[in-house]
Amino acid sequence: MQEIPESWYTSWFNSPYYHILYKDRDYSEAAGFMDNLTRALNLPKSAHILDLACGRGRHSIYLAGLGYRVTGADLSPKSIAEAKKHERPGLQFVIHDMCLPFLESFDAIFNLFTSFGYFESANDNLRAIRAIKQSLAPDGVGVIDFLNVNHVAEHLVANEEKTVDGIAFKITRQIDDKFITKTISFEDQGKEHVFAERVSAMDLDQFKAYFEIAGVTLINTYGDYELAPFDPDTSERLILIFK
Repeated sequence: MQEIPESWYTSWFNSPYYHILYKDRDYSEAAGFMDNLTRALNLPKSAHILDLACGRGRHSIYLAGLGYRVTGADLSPKSIAEAKKHERPGLQFVIHDMCLPFLESFDAIFNLFTSFGYFESANDNLRAIRAIKQSLAPDGVGVIDFLNVNHVAEHLVANEEKTVDGIAFKITRQIDDKFITKTISFEDQGKEHVFAERVSAMDLDQFKAYFEIAGVTLINTYGDYELAPFDPDTSERLILIFK
């Protein structure tokens, strides 16, 4: 498999091409997920939610629109700079490394849309879970919305080409026992570009092992954004609810 730099996510998420490639994502589905999730968790409107790895803040903005106090955090300075244009009372954005706990605590911490498992070291996955645990209020709840590795393996599209804003993105995907890797190559303004996304190929048992070490209690698992029960063979998502 292609060698991927440890900080691939820093360069890719900070690139304008990331937002071009994914500009047509289904945000209505994401909004529906937020509605379903906050309802299932019975979060009062007084709750302070941390949107961890928030990107440009679209979901933080939606949650704030529901009446929650929201902090959006991301490692990408360019994403946070864009998100800060939407700050208002009850909605703020900060640059933050998810492997480090916050000084304040939150009633809920959401890590959404496969924004976990990017790290080179498995120990950093554990550090991130511990940081979430340490940043929760005593009765707070954490959410990690991850992919279902079995579903990904079964439906993997090895090669794809997608043209967005006149740029032809060539996408290849690979999976092994450790990582799911997507390589994105394209040419723009006479220059060749290659970026990569890589996420740990973790299943529910691996998350449970991390949770046990971190002192985290798994409350529930869901398999899609409608919050259907998780099925390891058929579910598209692995959504973990924990304290």
